[in-house]
Amino acid sequence: MCGRYAASARPDELVEAFDIDEDHSDEPGRSILKNPQRPAPAEPDWNMAPSKQALVVLTRPHKATEEAAPAEATRQLRLLTWGLVPSWAKDVKVGQRMTNARAESVLGKGAFAKAALSRRCIVPADGWYEWQPSPTAVDAKGKPRKQPFFIHRADGDKVGFAGLYEFWRDRDLPDGHPDAWLTTFTIITTAADPGMDRIHDREPLVLEREQWAPWLDPGLQDQDAVRELLEFSAPGRFEAYPVGRAVGATANNGPALLDPVPREELVGVVDPMTGEVIGG
Repeated sequence: MCGRYAASARPDELVEAFDIDEDHSDEPGRSILKNPQRPAPAEPDWNMAPSKQALVVLTRPHKATEEAAPAEATRQLRLLTWGLVPSWAKDVKVGQRMTNARAESVLGKGAFAKAALSRRCIVPADGWYEWQPSPTAVDAKGKPRKQPFFIHRADGDKVGFAGLYEFWRDRDLPDGHPDAWLTTFTIITTAADPGMDRIHDREPLVLEREQWAPWLDPGLQDQDAVRELLEFSAPGRFEAYPVGRAVGATANNGPALLDPVPREELVGVVDPMTGEVIGG
């Protein structure tokens, strides 16, 4: 699964990195959080968590008007809420259970199937966090001690998670109300690469640059073509290292969350590359 990630790039950096045609990152959107988001939406966030608004890349045509026909689809940068809410959902809370979608079943699952064929997106990130249960050490409750890791591309390039997005209409609000529509997304996961599976058995589906255009193309609706992208695998692209436990609290943020934990402070941690148990 993917339940936390780091996204430190500002909109202008993403515009260049992802060849964006239109930057809509400054447009306000509906928030489902009880308190103001911190850091603010579109600001660097080293502890991105579900229900927050995050920067997402998508390709979409403009709506037609009485004066003009629909324009060609453009690649856009927008703020979407993490946790997909299907259009038929009665309440936004369902999004809390749909932060991830499995690549193996997404084309056949009702909540994701339509989006998988026409509403695909890319979620930019520096990398993601995952928690490794220790095979030897236990916590105060006697359960396996969990060590957070930060996983990133070994070549230092930006990560582009494959995602899906959806529109949800709040029927309790009138037409024209600024909060009448909520746009949400989910991150697709796949089987973890060899080595990374020593941390967790799942990982986000990370697409290569040459796959961005077909993945984002809303005109690509052939199931076999989409399935080929969903089945993409290229082991050896990622590196991982243990980080501090502060990332476990969503209130904590900042680049220090990415600082490596010294080897001598590790307890019962498995090196994902060698399988060695560090610290007993």
